[in-house]
Amino acid sequence: MAGRSGATSAGSAASQRLKLPLAPSLERRRLQSYLLLIVCDGLALTIGLLLTAYLYLGTTSEDGTVRQWAIMLPVYWTAALSLQTYSANALISLRTAQKRALLALLAAFTLSLFVAFFAKSSGDFSRITTGFGIVVSAALLMWVRVLLKPLFRMRCGATAENVLVLDDGGMPVRVPHAWHIDTAEHRLSPNRQDPHMLDRLGMFMANMDRVLVSCPPERRMDWALVFKGSNICGEIIEPEVTSLGVLGARRGQGFGALIVSTGPLGLRNRAAKRLMDISIAGAALIFLAPLLIIVAALIKLEDRGPVFFLQQRQGRNNRLFWIYKFRSMRVERLDASGTRSASKDDDRITRIGRFIRGTSIDELPQLLNVLRGDMSIVGPRPHAIGSLAGSKRFWEVDSRYLLRHSLKPGLTGLAQIRGLRGATDSEQDLSDRLQADLEYLDGWTVWRDLRIMVATITVLVHDRAF
Repeated sequence: MAGRSGATSAGSAASQRLKLPLAPSLERRRLQSYLLLIVCDGLALTIGLLLTAYLYLGTTSEDGTVRQWAIMLPVYWTAALSLQTYSANALISLRTAQKRALLALLAAFTLSLFVAFFAKSSGDFSRITTGFGIVVSAALLMWVRVLLKPLFRMRCGATAENVLVLDDGGMPVRVPHAWHIDTAEHRLSPNRQDPHMLDRLGMFMANMDRVLVSCPPERRMDWALVFKGSNICGEIIEPEVTSLGVLGARRGQGFGALIVSTGPLGLRNRAAKRLMDISIAGAALIFLAPLLIIVAALIKLEDRGPVFFLQQRQGRNNRLFWIYKFRSMRVERLDASGTRSASKDDDRITRIGRFIRGTSIDELPQLLNVLRGDMSIVGPRPHAIGSLAGSKRFWEVDSRYLLRHSLKPGLTGLAQIRGLRGATDSEQDLSDRLQADLEYLDGWTVWRDLRIMVATITVLVHDRAF
């Protein structure tokens, strides 16, 4: 008992040097910042709508103007709260703050039109004053956030939250703008049988928004129980979360599970991407039909061989499918497994084959794969299962290779518009393409697909297209 008392005294001396608690509470300051933003947003909308009406109509006493303002303001505040316009992230990131304010304004404008329509008062609203009022209000909302950002940073700091990292013998972790405490130096431990130790831990964790601890596996349960009894957002650092790429956790009846995969696209985005694929592929096949017929005839006339070359490739969910291409090599020299990549002076390529490969026309039959659902217009390019990077199979070069199969393969992608195509003579050739493919998987949007399609036009003829 005396030894424990001595350790506690030594720990208390170290704690006092730190001047506990470590930081003032930011909760009240964040709340004050949110209230200031709410008031300023209200003034921005009021000035935007009423000032525009006054400049155009010469008065703000018109019933329609006042009624529009009375509807718009509470609807905006409701939308802003729903879209987390007033949040810690909006205090530290100007871009996030402005984006969410604009979304809230757009939502408020749309909802207010519905309210006015059902209240049969939309006819009282002036289109000109409404349109200019929204534009002026948007500009004021943006300006307000630029003006207040230095104040928020001064009041709430760079992250708008207090973070404490406890090093209890686990893997070393550094978190920017956080307090880092070595538990051995300050004689801290998750001893649930020692009220004085729990009190000292409480002093260190006072006013913290998040507390992270890095500790050996055998101490995790003790820290978890301490956190649960401390009214604190506690996190235990687990190295496998990074190595497994954990997205979250789920508890079932009698078991727990780590979520490591959910697929890069939700149902709505998959439907939008599929609709775009069908529309573009169908229109392209109709528009390019004369060219396709001419190329097919030239291939047939050259050596009387088959027009198409079919090869198994790996697609979404690691499933194999048959890809369609115009045949560009001599029939007796075809490589169904894709073990040998085509080279610039490849003696297997026919005369018409050299032209269609150099202009990427040989890839056009894959529009049929898109209509069948095997492929998409934009996505990671599918590789032949026998392809080599240097002397290794593609999946032997990098364990992340299989991640690219979480989406349908595409006719084109980020790697192609960046010039990363042709033979993979070295492992680095594959690594560069894989990095581009993984970048594409991270946050899909329709607009990015459209930009890639437009950029593809500029690389159809390429010095590595052989």
